[in-house]
Amino acid sequence: NEEEAVEAARKIGFPVLVRPSYVLGGRAMEIVENEDDLRSYMRTAVKASPDHPVLVDSYIIGRECEVDAISDGKDVLIPGIMEHIERAGVHSGDSMAVYPPQTLSKKIQETIADYTKRLAIGLNCIGMMNIQFVIKGETVYVIEVNPRASRTVPFLSKVTDIPMAQGATNLILGKSLAEQGYKDGLYPESKHVHVKAPVFSFTKLAKVDSLLGPEMKSTGEVMGTDATLEKALYKAFEASYLHLPTFGNVIFTIHDDTKEEALGLARRFDAIGYGIYATAGTAKFLNEHGVQATLVHKLGENDDNDIPALFVQVRRKLLSILLVTNVLMTKMVQLSVAQRLKQVSHSSQRLIQQMLWCVCLKAVALQQKLSNHNIESQLCWGFFSEDKTFF
Repeated sequence: NEEEAVEAARKIGFPVLVRPSYVLGGRAMEIVENEDDLRSYMRTAVKASPDHPVLVDSYIIGRECEVDAISDGKDVLIPGIMEHIERAGVHSGDSMAVYPPQTLSKKIQETIADYTKRLAIGLNCIGMMNIQFVIKGETVYVIEVNPRASRTVPFLSKVTDIPMAQGATNLILGKSLAEQGYKDGLYPESKHVHVKAPVFSFTKLAKVDSLLGPEMKSTGEVMGTDATLEKALYKAFEASYLHLPTFGNVIFTIHDDTKEEALGLARRFDAIGYGIYATAGTAKFLNEHGVQATLVHKLGENDDNDIPALFVQVRRKLLSILLVTNVLMTKMVQLSVAQRLKQVSHSSQRLIQQMLWCVCLKAVALQQKLSNHNIESQLCWGFFSEDKTFF
C-alpha cells in the first residue's frame, strides 16, 4: 500500500524505480524523485493489492548494457555485449546501443560473461535468454533476466553472423553447442562497429509525450554499420530520420547540479563552430568558464527574447529545433516542458538525453568533414535540465 511504499523508499533512498510486479514493455514503470510523487503514483498510476504488488527498487544512475545468450545447460554462448548510449532508466527498446562495447573495461566484460553463465546454468536455461545490467563505477548489477528471446536477437544475429534463433531451436531439440560448432563463453568481437537506433512515431501521434523512460515508446529500429563509431552513428541517425546539422545553435538551461557536466559539452559545441544560447544562470556560468553564451530568457520573462520566441521562427521555417533533456530531470518537470514546447512549436520531436550529446558531437564532427562545411540550413538545438524554474 501507499505507506509501505513510502517506508520502503525512505529506507532505500530516492530516486527509486516503481513498477507493478508484472509488466510488459515497462508499462506503468516510473522513476520517482521524491515522496510526493511516490504518493501520487501509488494513488493514481497503479492499483496495488496482495495479488498485484508494486515493487520499489533503488534507481542506480549508471551505464546500462545487455546480452543475449544461448545455453545448452552446460555451455553458454554469449554472441556479444550491447552497450546502451543513454544512461540507465530508458527502456532498452528505446535506447541506442552499440556493439562491440566502446567504454566497458575488460574487467567489466569478464564480469558480465561470468554472471551470464552462472545465471544461465543456475536457472537451467535451455535455449535463449536476455540479461540486462547496469554498471556504476566498476560494479556490475543485474537488472533483470528474461529466459526467452528478445528484440535484440535479430540485431545481434546480423552483426555476429550467428543464427541465434536456429541455434537455440537446435538446443531445444537436443543438439548441444559443441555439436553445432560453438564454444563456451564470449564470442570474438566484430571488427566493425554497429549501432542500433530506435525509430519513433511521435510526428504521427502528436498527443503522445516524447519523453523517454522505463516505458517503451519506439515503434521500430534501424542499424548503422561502419569501420568507426562516428560513421556508424551517422548512418544510424540518418536512417532514423534524425538529421544532424553541420552548423547552428545550441540552447543550454542547466540545473546547478549538472552545470559542470554540461560545461564540457558546451566547450565542444563551441569548438566546432556552434553558437551557444543560455538562460541567465547558465549563461553566467558558461561565460565565467570561457564559453561565450548569448542570453535567452525563460518563458514569460521577455516575450521578445525567450525560448518560445525561437519557435516562432520555426513556424516561419527560419529555424529547425531539436530538443534535448538531461536524464536526471524529474518526469513531472519534463512533461511540463514537453507539453509547453509542443504548444509553441506545433511539433512533437523526440527529447534527447545529455549522454546522447557526446555521440551526436562525434557524428556532427564527421559530417562537417564530409560536407566541407557546406551549410544547407540553420538548426537550433536545445539542452534542458532539471531546473524546475525553466517555465
